[in-house]
Amino acid sequence: MIKLYEGGAYLFDGIKILSEKEAAGELSRRHITKDEAKKGTIAYSILKAHNHSGNMNDLRLRFDAMASHDITFVGIIQTAMASGMKEFPVPYVLTNCHNSLCAVGGTINEDDHMFGLSACKKFGGIFVPPHIAVIHQYMREAMAGCSKMILASDSHTRYGALGTMAVGEGGGELVKQLLQDTYDIAYPEIVGVYLEGSPSPAVGPQDIALAIIGKVFKNGYVKNKVMEFVGPGIASMSADYRNGIDVMTTETTCWSSIWKTDEEIKNYLITHGRENEYKELNPSAVAYYDGMIRVNLSEIKPMIALPFHPSNVYTIKDFTANAGDILRTIEKDAETKFDGRVKPDLTGKLKNGKFHVQQGIIAGCAGGNYTNVIQAAHILKDKNCGDGEFSLSVYPSSQPVYFELVKNGALSDLIQAGVTVKTAYCGPCFGAGDTPANEAFSIRHTTRNFPNREGSKPGNGQISSVALMDARSIAATAVNKGILTSAEDISDLSEANAYTEYHFNENIYKNRVYQGFGKAEPSENLVYGPNIKPWPEQKALFPNILLKVCAKIMDAVTTTDELIPSGETSSYRSNPIGLAEFTLSRRDPEYVGRAKAVFSEEKERSDDPAAFSKTKTAKELLKLINSVPGCADIDFNTIEIGSVIYAVKPGDGSAREQAASCQRVLGGLANIAREYATKRYRSNVINWGMLPLLMEGEPDFENGSYIFVPEILKALDGDMQHIKAYVLPSLEKNEGSGKIKQIEFHIAELTESEKRIIKDGCLINFNRNRIS
Repeated sequence: MIKLYEGGAYLFDGIKILSEKEAAGELSRRHITKDEAKKGTIAYSILKAHNHSGNMNDLRLRFDAMASHDITFVGIIQTAMASGMKEFPVPYVLTNCHNSLCAVGGTINEDDHMFGLSACKKFGGIFVPPHIAVIHQYMREAMAGCSKMILASDSHTRYGALGTMAVGEGGGELVKQLLQDTYDIAYPEIVGVYLEGSPSPAVGPQDIALAIIGKVFKNGYVKNKVMEFVGPGIASMSADYRNGIDVMTTETTCWSSIWKTDEEIKNYLITHGRENEYKELNPSAVAYYDGMIRVNLSEIKPMIALPFHPSNVYTIKDFTANAGDILRTIEKDAETKFDGRVKPDLTGKLKNGKFHVQQGIIAGCAGGNYTNVIQAAHILKDKNCGDGEFSLSVYPSSQPVYFELVKNGALSDLIQAGVTVKTAYCGPCFGAGDTPANEAFSIRHTTRNFPNREGSKPGNGQISSVALMDARSIAATAVNKGILTSAEDISDLSEANAYTEYHFNENIYKNRVYQGFGKAEPSENLVYGPNIKPWPEQKALFPNILLKVCAKIMDAVTTTDELIPSGETSSYRSNPIGLAEFTLSRRDPEYVGRAKAVFSEEKERSDDPAAFSKTKTAKELLKLINSVPGCADIDFNTIEIGSVIYAVKPGDGSAREQAASCQRVLGGLANIAREYATKRYRSNVINWGMLPLLMEGEPDFENGSYIFVPEILKALDGDMQHIKAYVLPSLEKNEGSGKIKQIEFHIAELTESEKRIIKDGCLINFNRNRIS
């Protein structure tokens, strides 16, 4: 079904794959070298066209357009303003698809929207009002084009199927583009994804995506790399279908994606009034890839990603045949993950050998596409979801999609079947809409099923679980009133095309979306609400730092949803201090209190170092620090105190920078990890002035431990591979005279700008210092 090649592979004429060992003769016959073949990928040509360094090994990229939604754009614009921005230099789309409901928190959500509209008028942006489109559907319909590059502050920024290399990053990277700086990255490895065969009518894009994720996530096969989709199987899929696979590449932890293009993509762009954006993209006759994933689409079966990760993948058939054993394993893992606070009863949903679910959702940039909703409508036509506990909600991804579904009767069929149809909104993807009941099980064609992402709060004794499935199998389950069912068990799937061909109504956007690019009005006043707060001032890094461990997380992976919860916290996204109160609240509820105590300690030190040095704690700490070799003369005038978290592999998931900025607002100085799950999280840590420390082996410290790192400024300019640090004996356990343990950190490569950002204390300070 899916084969991963060991080592690199060559693609000849778009159809023939040979491993490096097998390719020598063919390369000799064609008189081409490996270095030349590396330039034959689609990705290489696009990256070269956007690179401003003159060196393809060290890219300095500028993007053609950008996008943010209403959880991120306020902070990004405020940061850019504080750094000297006067006008948006590229088309910048602000969508309002996350805080759209404005259902809680008084005026604060709509206040953010009004700020966004006023910013688009002042700086020349594009404003998409609430419920008009989710961020990625709008970008597909109105902005993506062949050979373009787009940057957005959302992790699922993927428009590769439309010939656009798109990247999801934290807000700091968008700020750099707004200041006409570059996005700096070493040239990434390119992994080919060779598609052959064609999917059966029962298989949808989510099934193919989950099958690939299940193969490549845990082994890191495509981590921080580009996935380049090639092969004859692409022609068997519509543009909408390809988009549905492409958006889920984020869950592989790849950096970006790109697909070969054809007449299907040309027709998609023509339909959306943008024929001039089409260009045929193909790899050269000989192209070298750093890895190759070979996918036989004909062999893919309907899939399910069980709690609590998109990579926890089974075929629906295998799951239903072994449900008891599989569910017991998940229950056991959950008990450990939630520290025994909640114990989900998944096996209790097995009745007479059938697995019962309570909710279905088809929504957002992955599930709400036109063809997914059409297939669901076809399966449910003249049937119903029943009047029991099972419910199904469908969110078309944009008003143009919604309009067409109304015209052709698909929504009528869904509504008559008992489906609740809602407007374009991302809430079900991140826990701000359709939160299931306690102990409920939800099947969703959305992007993620991380723990608590659906909105439950284990700290309050709540737990619900999400599995990812394709819209086709979700509709099949709805037909059976919530008994988990594969679309393979539904007949006549091939007749779904009975609904009319898609037509895009351009007037929906023309009449409602504010198009301000190139029309900046500097005299326009920004509209602020009472919850829109500026970023707190941050200090430059001191020569020496004293870190206090405020969270130690030993899970294999820590998601950004665990670092800063999504869902109900969204209302506070424009209030850095208010939002920081939720940091790690679903994973380590004691973290905020611990971090605040350290923050207070540092404030006391910075206000009066001499007075602080006379306190009992300071005396004991300084006595230990001065006993470290070479540190006998150090005092608290040169030592900054801050909190730190340790996590084995933090940052899987969202691009939102608040996962890092909330730690910084509470006085965080560093993260310590064995590895960082994604580049975007590490970038967020750096842009907020924190050290992205790495260490090998098991951490030899606990919550409450102090770790002294001398001469950290010198380390940033010198040997970042051997940074000496010292774990001090516990003061609470009266071990003040105990043994100091030396440990070693290292930091992966940093650009000179990144080093300066950390030294200056954050990206805002860095930019201010450059201007002054």
